[in-house]
Amino acid sequence: METGGSLVQAIRKPTLTPKAIIHQKFGSKASYTVEEVEEPTQNGCPGLAILQKGPCLYRCSLELPDFTVVSGSFKKKKDAEQSAAQIALEKLGINLSSDNPTAEEAWRELIARVKYIFSNEFLSALHPLSSHFKAALRRVGDLNASVPASVIAICDGKLNNLCKIINPTVESHPLLVLSYIMRAAAGLPELVVSAEGQLSIWRKDPYPPNVIESSISQQSDVAESITTTAIYIPCSPEKAVEPVILNISSTGYYLDVIGQILGLSDANMVLISRTIGKASSETRLYFAAPKSYPLDMSSDLLNAKVVPFGGPLNAKASSLCGQDIYGDSILASIGYTWKGQDIFHEDVTLQSYYRMLISKIPSGVYKLSREAILAAELPLTFTTKTNWKGSFPREILSSFCRQYRLLEPVFCGSSIPLKASSELSRSNNKPEVSESAEQEREYANENESVDVDPKLAVLGSSFTCEVKIYAKCQDLILECAPDVLYKKQNDAVQSASLKVLSWLNAYLKDTYMSLEKEKQLANVFDIKFYRQIFFKEVVKCLSVCNCWHNETLGGKEPELNGVVENDASYINIEGTDSGLCPSNGSLLCVCYSVSLVTKGELQKELLESIEEFEFEMGTGAVIPCLEAVVSQMSVGQSACFYTELPPEDLVLAAAKDLANALAFLTSPCCLEYSIILLQVTEPPEDRMEQALFNPPLSKQRVEYAVQHIKEFCATSLVDFGCGSGSLLESLLEYPTSLETIAGVDISQKSLSRAAKVLHSKLVMKSDFDAPCRSIKSAILFDGSITDFDSRLCEFDLATCLEVIEHMEEEQASLFGDIVLSSFRPRILIVSTPNYEYNVVLQKSNLTSHEDDPEEKIQSQSCKFRNHDHKFEWTREQFQHWASELAVRHKYRVEFSGVGGAVDLEPGFASQIAVFRRVFLPEDDDSLKDENSVCQYKVIWEWNRSRPPLTN
Repeated sequence: METGGSLVQAIRKPTLTPKAIIHQKFGSKASYTVEEVEEPTQNGCPGLAILQKGPCLYRCSLELPDFTVVSGSFKKKKDAEQSAAQIALEKLGINLSSDNPTAEEAWRELIARVKYIFSNEFLSALHPLSSHFKAALRRVGDLNASVPASVIAICDGKLNNLCKIINPTVESHPLLVLSYIMRAAAGLPELVVSAEGQLSIWRKDPYPPNVIESSISQQSDVAESITTTAIYIPCSPEKAVEPVILNISSTGYYLDVIGQILGLSDANMVLISRTIGKASSETRLYFAAPKSYPLDMSSDLLNAKVVPFGGPLNAKASSLCGQDIYGDSILASIGYTWKGQDIFHEDVTLQSYYRMLISKIPSGVYKLSREAILAAELPLTFTTKTNWKGSFPREILSSFCRQYRLLEPVFCGSSIPLKASSELSRSNNKPEVSESAEQEREYANENESVDVDPKLAVLGSSFTCEVKIYAKCQDLILECAPDVLYKKQNDAVQSASLKVLSWLNAYLKDTYMSLEKEKQLANVFDIKFYRQIFFKEVVKCLSVCNCWHNETLGGKEPELNGVVENDASYINIEGTDSGLCPSNGSLLCVCYSVSLVTKGELQKELLESIEEFEFEMGTGAVIPCLEAVVSQMSVGQSACFYTELPPEDLVLAAAKDLANALAFLTSPCCLEYSIILLQVTEPPEDRMEQALFNPPLSKQRVEYAVQHIKEFCATSLVDFGCGSGSLLESLLEYPTSLETIAGVDISQKSLSRAAKVLHSKLVMKSDFDAPCRSIKSAILFDGSITDFDSRLCEFDLATCLEVIEHMEEEQASLFGDIVLSSFRPRILIVSTPNYEYNVVLQKSNLTSHEDDPEEKIQSQSCKFRNHDHKFEWTREQFQHWASELAVRHKYRVEFSGVGGAVDLEPGFASQIAVFRRVFLPEDDDSLKDENSVCQYKVIWEWNRSRPPLTN
């Protein structure tokens, strides 16, 4: 992270093509249609009957929200597209000429442009500004034909671009544009007169009657009046935002109506913000200029003074558009467009206002894309294209950049051959994945194409992606370069985008964090950012946003009638347990509703409901308490739980009836969530295994463990990486010699599910002849399996089934060293997928319609069985790893497996190493003085002789 100083000048800044700029401004709203053009040819031989085919030419039609342009004919399709984009930019007043004029030349062009705008010719032109001129001609009295200077400033792109050439600071100080326009008007006394002390301009000589008649005839008949809803945003934080009605008569000027609501006599002193939202939007903020706004009319063009506004800053309004808004303001979607001469308008409701507020943060954009404001969260990891729901990370990042007037993000991809990527992953020393994911959850709870050398992107390659974000002035703001390898280029791009979004979420929710925390946050998400520029371009624009701080209406703390994330005692789950339960990687479908509930549940107001809502378990795609509850349910069950109120803006953005919601918020209340778990789609690994093996590999692994329990008469067993307790639960169905069972995992949600299942079975199956009757005690620990805890030493049997592949290879080796040197079980059973068997599994899964079509293409190297696997070993690699561990720690190791056969290629689907201790602990002098170490936290404990204990 960079926290100060200027940028290195050598940083390469992107140069954008016309098509890239159109994409930056309009995104998917820009539609290109290329057609082949048949040009007449001269064959040089009159009367020749043979058709002579000329060169193949292409013409492109570019459709934008407000107009359509057509290019000339070109030999290449891409040239036709760029030409169409160039024509559109010229029509929008955006100049891409490399021969930029000097400030003096731009000033002369500005004067000429102002002169043209007030010409007879322009009044008849199809231009949003000409429609304002026609409306001004309908104004009565002294206001007749008077045009507010603010309208000229915001409607004419060419004027704005000329002002930027004269003085680049107008981007940060939009009111400077008014000074330049008024000064240019003053330089044309024969045509234009500007009223002293007023922000308006009009012609000295009226338009000829025939010109006026001709221009008015272009407008269609309009209704008696136009009525539209706008939002009044008071400057005082104590006053509430409220809707207002704009009534515009057929002969009136809508800016005069807005001016009257703001307490002004007319529209000449109304200032207008830039557009809010998409490029084609007419949503803007309107606010009053000071009564005597002092314009800098000096002759020094480059050093024009930014005159202090003098009024109070409207923090709420400023945060919406990213520029300073002063005094009370009105948010309205109304104006003239390129589509026609008539006025465009649409209602802006209170709900849309609050939705605009939450869209200033990436997770808000994602919530809106899912229409699940109170349930969805921006996921922490990008797993697969098919499992991702809502807007993709790259799309959200581009939207964020457009909102904050930044350049489109630049993606730089790299392709690494498979062999090199394998060596690279082994050489990199990364933290354990599960712990890293938890850390990212803690913080986040926090140009059109990717530049990849096509010669390197061969089959069997791995991909990385770097993201850079630049300001409009082309200064680098931040870069993200994760050193993670992906099988697909798109996965690398989406994952890198998600890293940036997660960091932005965490940072923008706490912009006053300490420098130490700032550095730590940047390291977690692989971010390097330039603090001074980032604050100027992004943080300053987000001057206020209540939706990410836990505040309630009137500052009241809500009285709870419910639970917090880790407290399952208040959750009411109904229905029989079907046995089909979610696990990490599962795709869940739920039906849910969220309601505001007053104390005692006397009243209820529905806020949000979705009949079928899909999300991937374990990725952070929903709010934590919702995932915690669903993890304890099975298909067909319903649940109801209560949470404290989220930030007020989120509630109001979701509310179907804002008046009722606001009334509820004046009293102590909370949120009630009602859920039905409709469907669980198992992770791809489980589906592939079930398609080929009966019984499934998971059951075969349990039977393998039971066989060794019986063979060695084991009385104690610990499962490292027990997850939701599937192995421990299954062992209770078999009669064994086990008396003590234990499990360790890093996921509290999985442990919560395991505790529920084990407790239910141990209590219910307490008959004398029950298979689990021999079990005297059970305990579950929260902790990393690479940490040591002396309470699990000397167990008869330890298992670690299908766990190590979810860790980095270095962490898997560390686990092997810890378990054999410190925990020292008599027997250790470790299983992991056999990578060589994947070709068999994936051939049986090719017809699945649930997989990404890209996944169906067989490459020279098979994909991993699960997106969360950090490695998958061949038999040789696994045996090398296990043999070295055994020699190092005085164990003997044997190799076996389940699914397949040892003497048939490609071996077992799941390969197993069984480590047997060949020394007695008392014979090892190095272990005698080891102190008691307790690094794990007890999550749940059961003892047949006493009631269960929970933490």
